[in-house]
Amino acid sequence: MTFTREPTPGRIAPLLAALGRTATLAGLALAGLPALFARRDTRADFLRQLYVIGIGSLAVATVVALFTGMILGLQLGIAFRQFSQELMVAFTLSYAMLREMGPFMTGIILAACVGSAMAAQLGTMTVNEEVAALEMMGIDPVRFLVVPRLWAMTVMAPLLSFYTCVLAFLGGALVGYTQLNIPFLQFIGQVLDAAEVKDLYVGLLKAAIFGVLISAISCAVGFATTQGAAGVGASTRRAVILSFLAILIGGYFITRFFYVF
Repeated sequence: MTFTREPTPGRIAPLLAALGRTATLAGLALAGLPALFARRDTRADFLRQLYVIGIGSLAVATVVALFTGMILGLQLGIAFRQFSQELMVAFTLSYAMLREMGPFMTGIILAACVGSAMAAQLGTMTVNEEVAALEMMGIDPVRFLVVPRLWAMTVMAPLLSFYTCVLAFLGGALVGYTQLNIPFLQFIGQVLDAAEVKDLYVGLLKAAIFGVLISAISCAVGFATTQGAAGVGASTRRAVILSFLAILIGGYFITRFFYVF
């Protein structure tokens, strides 16, 4: 099955066709989990993708998470100080990070750092006809190229999200201790008291879904690349933009499903 772009008349039809290709690609990749461990080269690529996604994004995630926690702690502290409720900073930070900000920041980081690279790599392979060569040799490009990337992103996104939340809590506790006169251990204790199991698993599930969306969109856009080097640059930009939109829209509906209905 090919995922290269085909001209479609009109404006809505190309969008629907692209959504259909992306959804089909995601479904085939998710269903390809048994094939992930069937061959040694696929297992090696999966481990390599885990390293690229996890370790490669760790430095950026560390800085972003730490300073996000510090910024939120400072701004919330300024707001709550007007009502002499500085202790509410820890509770609010716990809710915000576990439910929304942790998965959201992780998704943005992965889309910018990893999703763009996926789109560029697969786009380059497409315009150089390497993907077509794989098909000519009887190798399924989805199983060989997409499955390791999608499953590695799905595994690493929740782990990075949890790591991001922990560092944000430490950043908020640091600001609470230095700026709000809240003892460090007391701040962390309040964060843990406010945290609920539901908030944790919804946040991790949200991060995993973001991982699927980012990898599926990036791979689909890469396979649809045309027009040589210029097309690779355009596909990279398109993959990041579409991933950002998918994270925002998907995050809203996941939150609504678990906390409103």
